[in-house]
Amino acid sequence: MTKKSKKIFKIITGIIIFLTLPSFLFFGFLFFKYDEDLPEGVQGDEADALAYNMLDALDYDAFKNTDYIEWTFKKRRHYEWDKVKNTCEVYWKEFKVNLDLNDHSKSKAYIHSFKVESDISEDLIAKALNYFNNDSFWVVAPYTIFDDGTERRLVKLKNGDEALLVTYTSGGSTPGDSYLWLLDSTGKPTSFKMWTSILPIDGLEASWSDWITTKSGAQLPTFHKLLVLGLEITHIKGTND
Repeated sequence: MTKKSKKIFKIITGIIIFLTLPSFLFFGFLFFKYDEDLPEGVQGDEADALAYNMLDALDYDAFKNTDYIEWTFKKRRHYEWDKVKNTCEVYWKEFKVNLDLNDHSKSKAYIHSFKVESDISEDLIAKALNYFNNDSFWVVAPYTIFDDGTERRLVKLKNGDEALLVTYTSGGSTPGDSYLWLLDSTGKPTSFKMWTSILPIDGLEASWSDWITTKSGAQLPTFHKLLVLGLEITHIKGTND
């Protein structure tokens, strides 16, 4: 390696260290501050009773009778979900996908309103499905705690309060994820802690706040705080006609 090459190598190495070292230090700080082991809990009637109390606090019947939900996630993606037909129109950038959540092969993809086929269509449909699975969870997760493939456990917190640990053993884009729901005195969720395959730190807490009651009576959140990040949910509608 020539003298000039060594100098260039040192400069490049210095830039990489300068850019990445703060990130490594910040991640290390977050990891040691927030990383938690998955808590142990007890399955059974008491866990299910806490789960039912949580649903009662949110008026689950109103959500169950809601036929249509619309929302925009982080001003990036828009959803129009027909719960009766179990279909959803997903919009982002110049793309639109009509998802058939019962039979993905019947889904259709569009670019600038023009229908596309073959590999492009399959890629867009797969992307839209992943978007829907993630973004809808931030809207309706409390109502999924008795879905097929879920396990519920009662967890006793250090302060004596009870929390509900829900594990999704199947379904969605990342089966195996667990969420610890923290509840207020009425049983309504205030936040959950997450143990998921896509997050590098276990036990991160996200708020569930700024609830609104839709036209159908369903209660849905409009904001989540995760560390210093805010996940905003806008243009929410819920109807049953």
